[in-house]
Amino acid sequence: MDKTELLKQYFGHSSFRAGQGEIIDHILAGQDCLGVMPTGAGKSVCYQIPALALGGTTIVISPLISLMKDQVEGLRQSGVSAAYINSSLGQREYFRVLDDAAAGMYRILYVAPERLTSDSFINLCARIRIPLVAVDEAHCVSHWGQDFRPSYLKISEFVRQLPERPVLAAFTATATDIVKRDIVRILELRQTFSVTTGFDRENLYFEVRPTEQRNKDAALLGIIRELSGRSSIVYCSTRKTVELVCDFLQLNGINACCYHAGLSDEERRRAQEDFIYDRCSVIVATNAFGMGIDKSDVSLVVHYNMPKDLESYYQEAGRAGRDGSPARCILLYSKGDVRTAEFLIDHGREDSELSPSEQEEMRRRDKERLKQMTFYATTTKCLRHFILSYFGESSEPMCGHCGNCDAEMDILDITIDAQKVLSCIFRLKQRGRSGGKTLLSGILCGSESEQIKSGGYETLSTYGIMKGFTQSYVRELIDYLEQQGYIIAEPEYHTLQLTPAADELVRSRRTLLMKRPKRAADINAPVAAGKQTGEEDTELMKRFRELRKKLAATLGVPAYVVFTDASLREMSVKKPRTMQEFLNISGVGSRKAERYGRQFISIVEDYLSKNSGEN
Repeated sequence: MDKTELLKQYFGHSSFRAGQGEIIDHILAGQDCLGVMPTGAGKSVCYQIPALALGGTTIVISPLISLMKDQVEGLRQSGVSAAYINSSLGQREYFRVLDDAAAGMYRILYVAPERLTSDSFINLCARIRIPLVAVDEAHCVSHWGQDFRPSYLKISEFVRQLPERPVLAAFTATATDIVKRDIVRILELRQTFSVTTGFDRENLYFEVRPTEQRNKDAALLGIIRELSGRSSIVYCSTRKTVELVCDFLQLNGINACCYHAGLSDEERRRAQEDFIYDRCSVIVATNAFGMGIDKSDVSLVVHYNMPKDLESYYQEAGRAGRDGSPARCILLYSKGDVRTAEFLIDHGREDSELSPSEQEEMRRRDKERLKQMTFYATTTKCLRHFILSYFGESSEPMCGHCGNCDAEMDILDITIDAQKVLSCIFRLKQRGRSGGKTLLSGILCGSESEQIKSGGYETLSTYGIMKGFTQSYVRELIDYLEQQGYIIAEPEYHTLQLTPAADELVRSRRTLLMKRPKRAADINAPVAAGKQTGEEDTELMKRFRELRKKLAATLGVPAYVVFTDASLREMSVKKPRTMQEFLNISGVGSRKAERYGRQFISIVEDYLSKNSGEN
């Protein structure tokens, strides 16, 4: 059976997504592979299809307990024998899985990296045929990745101990060039076939809403109420904020739960399961939540605080719309988020395996990433284009369906105001002084603060020359001038310096324009819905969801494991009345058709017979 037949039989899809087919071909040909594919692009298929074709037991190394459980449940529903080994198993369960694996009962075995060095697991691997080892979240192997894990450094040692070297395949959602090189070097990949697929997620609608900190709760509540109970994730930067936001939502009638690393294992497990099994519609969490969560029907991801870098933001936002359905990714941005992120960078991870100079270099890189994240949060250009450009992918300058493309813009002539800002930086330099945005905006707006008085800044010729403006507007100007390359912030002390482009701007006397949104984009604005065509039948969707919920409860699995919303939506459009028509629905494989086909077809027939006059 070839790879396309396996895809259809087990997973119900007729064709591969970008990059999947090429990676599978090279794995089957015995070549090591590196796949950099965004969240929702189908990385798991790249090792699951080879696992079915190669026989034996494929080992999948993943740090994500929740992903293992979701993936194994989904594989079993599709007729694939699979299991996992991680810290969630009791001793009796652990040894039962080992015994079953030794008897050849599993095609795919998920393993946490910490388990690779245990004697019992090494003994198992010496007795079974392992044609493929897949490493998920492979960026965790690199010190320069956003989520380095020391346990990943043991993977190459584990592979060297196997009786025969298997094919190695590594996968990650985002990776810079230095992280890619680290993955290849540290995992000891040979003659690597590397694929970096397009990062664009057409079904996601990106939006930034500038929101003062004191107004964020109200803004968040409005967004969630407009989406009327659909599955949503709200990310916050600290544990305290998670709890405050969750309490606020609950007090306002939202069925929300919270998740962060400070909760007990049992509390985290219960919150995660409540969200996965749709017992709560909103989960408020730190970025400890969501890595590997396979819940495909998340309609909304809100970042209550700005993340530290675009890699993290895009990975977290990408947990929306994994089934291809339209979904929203909204960032509530306030300037205080930047200070919080800077604090987390300065007081974050201390890695004993890195020298002080390497740790300082990592902080420097983290601050550069934060700068790019801030530019995203404040740009008036197309948000999708900004993200894709950051990851080195070309795209149209206007996507036509993001918050900035949809927003009405004021176009301001800021030539004179910009010259005042640049002049203030120059006058400070003449005195051998420098300052950041807060000091500069205070000087220009004529602040009488103690900092201004004690520094003698009121004697500057630029003091108070923008007295009619708010300091917030002046700081916005400074952000824009930095984005445009006229000023640069010194990384350690954040003091502002002029660039050669600033001198050229002043001398050329050319006009400088700045766009500002008049209003936030309407949350109900149309969103690209991928390749799906036709209008869903809402009444039929309701009946499908009720049946799916009943089946999932009987099986003890999340609803999306039975069928995703995207599959139900296609059923409501195409209204299959025969088993062959049902098999032609994306996401319907032979095992699922055999199990559920008659029940869904029966709903269609009953619906059409009662509405025959309308059809």
